[in-house]
Amino acid sequence: VDDKGWCQSMHDAIKAVQKQYGEAKVEYSYSEKMKPVDAGSAARQYASKKFDIIICHGAQYKNLVTEMAPDFKDTTFVFGTSADIGGKNVFTYMPESEETGYLNGIIAGMVTKTNTVGLVGPVDGGDAARYDRGFVLGAKASNPKVNVKVAHTGSFGDFVKASELAQTQMKAGADFLTGSSQQAMGALRAVAASADKNIWWAGQDISQLSVAESPRVLAASSYNYTTVVEILIAKREAGVKGGENIPLNFHNKGFVFAYNEKVGKVLTPAIRKAVDKARADLTAGKLKLDWKAVKF
Repeated sequence: VDDKGWCQSMHDAIKAVQKQYGEAKVEYSYSEKMKPVDAGSAARQYASKKFDIIICHGAQYKNLVTEMAPDFKDTTFVFGTSADIGGKNVFTYMPESEETGYLNGIIAGMVTKTNTVGLVGPVDGGDAARYDRGFVLGAKASNPKVNVKVAHTGSFGDFVKASELAQTQMKAGADFLTGSSQQAMGALRAVAASADKNIWWAGQDISQLSVAESPRVLAASSYNYTTVVEILIAKREAGVKGGENIPLNFHNKGFVFAYNEKVGKVLTPAIRKAVDKARADLTAGKLKLDWKAVKF
């Protein structure tokens, strides 16, 4: 729950909702760093203890939730990221992260001096795939000449591989990088270690604005899972136990975005204007991103 990324974003959201409603109404317990087999045992224990909502935070938990949910029909099970519609007592959630990728891409396209930017992703699937393609769309929207180098570690937590891929991209001329999930910290550390080469980063987690490597981070977005948790509680109280997908986007306040105000003049007024307009259009539903059209 302290990975400054995927797990922490959900943990912080639940704690925020618990603070809002009070611990008397929202009881929270968690298990972390678990393989799917162990997570299944933990989830069954929570269900046996009559927890109303059990969130299995990761697409890798789809099978265990699908198998377990029919055994506990009064319990609401949740997993994501996934756009699937689950059973009658299963919710899914899917960040439409092409939106956050698009904003970071706009910055990358306007900041790069080499017209080469790098993207170090975990796997080409789920919300990571959407983020990657949104980033490409944003970069090309602000700079048609930009070349986006895309590589995947094949893992959400392989910091070493992410660092290696980032170094390869920088050697190939990339002067701006991005990436998502926990593994992105490996790439960010490689960027920070090359600070003398004037290489920049845009992140997919707000906490990257406060880490030791933050002087190289121009902006970052985060998933605001409080939106998901609040919807889950409201649905549960209304008698709806599942069967729906919950999206996250700027329109429903499922994302937060922030600039790094400490980086100085590199974030020019023109960059801020372009990003702020795109964010406003996304929030208003005026800008639709065809992320599926981007092929790697």
